[in-house]
Amino acid sequence: MVKAKSKADASPDKKPVLLSGGNPQIAKGHGDAPVQAYIAAMPGWKREVGRRLDQLIVQAIPNVQKAVKWNSPFYGMEGDGWFLGIHCFARYIKVAFFRGLSLDPVPPVESKSGDTRYLHIHEDDRLDEERFVSWVKQASRLPGERM
Repeated sequence: MVKAKSKADASPDKKPVLLSGGNPQIAKGHGDAPVQAYIAAMPGWKREVGRRLDQLIVQAIPNVQKAVKWNSPFYGMEGDGWFLGIHCFARYIKVAFFRGLSLDPVPPVESKSGDTRYLHIHEDDRLDEERFVSWVKQASRLPGERM
């Protein structure tokens, strides 16, 4: 027998489910609100890092477009597609630069997809904010992914 959803189950105040690896399950949507909901649901130390990444991206690219797709925040330029995505894993946050091979310097972690490169941020890592902002600015000027 299927249990009917109660009003409590459908409440917007209900905490999001964390998927395997601790990635928040957030409904897809465009704009800042779903991205902020994702960040608010990031577990533990990842929440503050997520807030800082979002702040740095917005400061670097004030007209950045935001969305949550496939349970991950995406950042892009209107009409040019997505240049960056964020995803939580059990022990780190993965920042994907979809045209990362074109950035200088190239982000450190390789991808199975030819052009994408990753930055993995672990709990005790110190984020090089200057380099991150440089990558964001460079990435925003490249053609983005159409997803």
